[in-house]
Amino acid sequence: MARKAYPTPPIEDLPTEVDVLIVGTGPAGLTMARQMSEFDDIKTCIVDMAPGPLLFGRADGISCRTIEIMEAFNSSEMVVKESYQLMQNTFWEPDAANPQHIKRTEKIADARAGLSEFTHSIVNQARLHELLIDGMANSITNLRPHYSRELVNIQINDSLTQDLASYPITATFNRTDDAGVGKVEILEARFAVGADGGRSSVRKGLGISLLGDTANKAWGVMDILLNTDFPDIRVKSFIQSKDHGAVMTIPREGGYLCRFYVELGQIDKDARALDVKVTEQDLIAKAQKIFHPYTLDVKEVAWWSIYSVGQRIAERFDNRSSGSLDDVIPRAFVTGDACHTHSPKGGWGLNTSLPDTFNLGWKVAAVLQGRSDAKLLATYSTERRNVAQHLIDADKELSRLVATRPNTGDASKETKVDTAKIEAFMKRQSGFVSGTSIEYLPSYICTGQKNQHLAPGYKIGQRFHSAEVARVADGGRQHLGHLVKADGRWRIFLFGGDQDPTDTSSSEYQFIKFLANSTSSPVTKYTPSGCDVDSVIDTYATFQQQDLEMHDLHYYLWPAKGKYGLRDYEKVFHAQAGNDVYDLRGINRKRGCVVVVRPDQHIANILPVSAHAELSDFFDAFMIEQT
Repeated sequence: MARKAYPTPPIEDLPTEVDVLIVGTGPAGLTMARQMSEFDDIKTCIVDMAPGPLLFGRADGISCRTIEIMEAFNSSEMVVKESYQLMQNTFWEPDAANPQHIKRTEKIADARAGLSEFTHSIVNQARLHELLIDGMANSITNLRPHYSRELVNIQINDSLTQDLASYPITATFNRTDDAGVGKVEILEARFAVGADGGRSSVRKGLGISLLGDTANKAWGVMDILLNTDFPDIRVKSFIQSKDHGAVMTIPREGGYLCRFYVELGQIDKDARALDVKVTEQDLIAKAQKIFHPYTLDVKEVAWWSIYSVGQRIAERFDNRSSGSLDDVIPRAFVTGDACHTHSPKGGWGLNTSLPDTFNLGWKVAAVLQGRSDAKLLATYSTERRNVAQHLIDADKELSRLVATRPNTGDASKETKVDTAKIEAFMKRQSGFVSGTSIEYLPSYICTGQKNQHLAPGYKIGQRFHSAEVARVADGGRQHLGHLVKADGRWRIFLFGGDQDPTDTSSSEYQFIKFLANSTSSPVTKYTPSGCDVDSVIDTYATFQQQDLEMHDLHYYLWPAKGKYGLRDYEKVFHAQAGNDVYDLRGINRKRGCVVVVRPDQHIANILPVSAHAELSDFFDAFMIEQT
């Protein structure tokens, strides 16, 4: 049943100088490293105190948005193939006719269905880690983690932080493997990312405090193999008993394993989950009481743990002092559990941590490569701290809803959970839970709100919602969102209006001509000499006309690329009848529009097709002209 232990990876000396140091090989750290591995001119090092890769997962719920991000790394197919897809939810309460028994009150479709081309799924977190590690190893940089390193000190030379060429960060590590006991390694870095969990040494080294509530309720979690007559064992279920508390069940991948979250008692305000003295047999016994009259015959416990519910958020997400202006350059960042902690019941930990560094990675790369102004780095803290605060608020509400509460009049009696309120909460928060409605507030990289009416279904600040179109060159079907890979490039999506795009006087033709030839075009200004025309800003066009020929369109839409100047015929599409992207996303059929998409797949701007100067102004606000 259990996965075989990995062989201990060979220990190699740490480099003495890197561009980016990442501490922690959880989902946030590995996502950051996976992004950095795509850039051969950026030297990255990722370290962890563990002796090797994660063997068995902890946070195994994979949201729709997380799978979209894995698609950006060309790994979504394996996630989908190997995961268990959650399609239904059930709710159970004490039977009114016999309160010592539980009875199903509702069985409904999962509220997240249809929010993405992907489905909310369950897969071993260790498997997700493997996909990211394999991608790193197979990248142009062959990046691999360094294990068995304990961070003992991290210091920032404040006098150097505003000089991008400097290495202001000094990190000291102790080797923790048997052969390296007593060996100390010192590394200097231009940037550092703390992805080292809730007890983050990086966060402590930066002097960043966690704000919020400590735990006062304990839960047990276990992955088990069992036989049972409970009819919904392969459906996500919430079960509330009359006298013994509550259980949440989530079926696992593979068809047999199931995860149980078992409600335990109140704990002292400052106590830790480790202080709760229970065993896996105690968890099983309590679950059996809650499930009465159904039987649970547990054959094996694959993994179990105790956790406590506490919602806390870092006061700041980078090393700058509070209230710093955007032109103060941050050089160290905290991500994932290092800057937000909460209960695991909502499945938000991994699904918030991984997007943290998906937001940060492309920004660090753009600054290191001299393509964007360093002020871009300040937007990480602004954007992701708002998301984390929403997470904390939602987790507090969910924790209150799913926890049995003592009556104020008699502490020996408990009030049952109102499962109808839980159901309403999940429906209301479905976009947040799925990750598809995460929205970054207006800024110079999320602007153009006055043009939102041109495409209401492409919400500025939210991720670019994929839809299928057909390629003009060969009729092949293509999900537009899958074109936005994690390669640091910006995307411009032109959606044509009702004019013929082959007509040289049309708005669509003139827009493409502007991109290709104008001295004020962002493509002309920000693409380095000698590079492919789409190496910084990649342009795609979708038209309503069904009978287009590629060679009748402006040559910029089928550009010559690479050593031999071969033509790229995969940049032009037309809408499909019956699955029309114009209808799905509310795109103005007469006027069309231009949608600008960031390297992290979030929509940065929407513009009229004729807004050439406004497009230039957008990129001019943060990009550095290439000479």
